[in-house]
Amino acid sequence: MEILTWSTLSTTEQKTALKRSPLIGDSGLEQSVRAILDAVATRGDAAIQEFNQKFDGFNSAKIGELRMGEAEIAAASARVSPELKAAISKAMANIDVFHSAQQFRPIDMETEAGVRCELRSEPIEKVGLYIPGGSAPLISTVMMLALPAKIAGCEQRVLVSPPPINDAIIYAANACGITEIYQVGGAQAIAALAFGTETIPAVDKIFGPGNLYVTEAKRLVSQDGRCTVCIDMPAGPSEVLVIADSDANCEFIAADLLSQAEHGPDSQVILVTDSQAIADGVNDALTRQLAVLPRQDIAATALLSSRTFVVDDMLQAAQVSNQYGPEHLIIQTRFPREVLKNIRAAGSVFLGAYTPESVGDYASGTNHVLPTYGYSRAVSSLSLADFSRRFTVQELSAKGLIGLGQAVMTLASNELLDAHKNAVAVRLASLEK
Repeated sequence: MEILTWSTLSTTEQKTALKRSPLIGDSGLEQSVRAILDAVATRGDAAIQEFNQKFDGFNSAKIGELRMGEAEIAAASARVSPELKAAISKAMANIDVFHSAQQFRPIDMETEAGVRCELRSEPIEKVGLYIPGGSAPLISTVMMLALPAKIAGCEQRVLVSPPPINDAIIYAANACGITEIYQVGGAQAIAALAFGTETIPAVDKIFGPGNLYVTEAKRLVSQDGRCTVCIDMPAGPSEVLVIADSDANCEFIAADLLSQAEHGPDSQVILVTDSQAIADGVNDALTRQLAVLPRQDIAATALLSSRTFVVDDMLQAAQVSNQYGPEHLIIQTRFPREVLKNIRAAGSVFLGAYTPESVGDYASGTNHVLPTYGYSRAVSSLSLADFSRRFTVQELSAKGLIGLGQAVMTLASNELLDAHKNAVAVRLASLEK
């Protein structure tokens, strides 16, 4: 990777160096995705079948319905090896434990005498779960989405994935309580979840990461007046930033960088270190490890838009990381929790030499659906709360309204909203009779 000394760069050069992959932000992307959305909104299943054939070489009219039947699910599940089933079971257990601990705790209190305020939570009724497929079928994403949706109590949980769906994705979905599985991916899948088709139901909220087309489709449907669907977050091509000091292990760092670079050519990886020796050593390790990776072409392309920054100290390293706002942040230093104190923006953080990003991707228990593109400066990692909606309740007694009424009327009057003032006044007047 290109090595840059942070302190020698101007402010403009620093911003330029922290830009995401040039593959992100294709000017023709929005137009292409809009055309797909419009086709699905207008022609439903017919458009889905055409896109399945065009993009995935899958003819649903011949191979079967868009929705997978019980027999298909059972057959696919039977083909999954016992070893993989055991790994899925272990991961599910940790994810279940961590997300169950996030259960909402309601608030019910009096803010003053006779004024009762509550904060309540209800599960989102219908959720759509997008599971990437293609060259790297993300089995783990099934668990990261389906288990929280189940724990939260979402009534209808719809899963979509590019056809033909990997057997392990089907098995994991079934193990997590998903009964609606549809064979469709890409922007067309997002359109189907947003608008609904003859076969695929429209949902209230769409979850899941994806490629540029999926990410753009999620953004567009969340702003489309033809539907009222929400999305979880901007979750696109993968990225990782590693903060390392002179005590770090170059082989570990290179392995972590490549674990994200292999996701796709539009992925990006960043190393921030206060040691020139580490910067050089990681480049050497990257060369060795890359040579034996099955997906080396993909990773090599991602590395073209990746770089190393040599900084003055760990405080500056944290500042660089906060400015970038990484999806994944690995802190491999002698005292990682000291560095953590200065971290303000990251989707998920991995501390110490023995915490590779891979554990969070699969089985530690945290969720791997995370904000990218720097949105971690304001957007949180996926949690149980995202599958619910919170709302407030208030209840006043006559005594409560007498105590609060004058303040409300004064504020309403000063905002020139006389009807607001009158809604209180008529009630207070009735209490004087």
